[in-house]
Amino acid sequence: AATLAAAVAARAYALNHQSEQARQALAAADALMGRLPESERSDTWLTYSEQKHHVHLSHALTTLGDTRRANESQQRALELSAPTSTMTRTLLTIDAAACAHHDGDSEDACRRTAAALTALPDGYRTGLVRRRALDLYEAIPAQHHHERAVRELRDVLAV
Repeated sequence: AATLAAAVAARAYALNHQSEQARQALAAADALMGRLPESERSDTWLTYSEQKHHVHLSHALTTLGDTRRANESQQRALELSAPTSTMTRTLLTIDAAACAHHDGDSEDACRRTAAALTALPDGYRTGLVRRRALDLYEAIPAQHHHERAVRELRDVLAV
């Protein structure tokens, strides 16, 4: 529970632009994860898996703009995620796209996000997935909203 709490706190701090607190919470989450016995690292309601850990780290690090570390966590989370984990895989794809935007490639970010959303069944294009994609769209400066990839993402979000 403490490991999960630290990881969720890191995400919350990052989303609230409290970078120092987010980095401290990330360090705490990593330290706690490193001390978890193997028996508490399975994927159940009462345990905390490495896959879940990297999903949380991906979002916190992406939000902080630490794209190198975020990409590492995204890769590890994808390696540990079942191919049927549709929502998790999509969120990781959107995190990776947000990293591309942060690194200066907004066109690629919009294309990857639009493709990820389009590949989803309609019922999955809501809630958290939609919010993350919308956050990426809203992060694109208005003067770029006329560009094709940005318009395509907007159109996918409008459905």
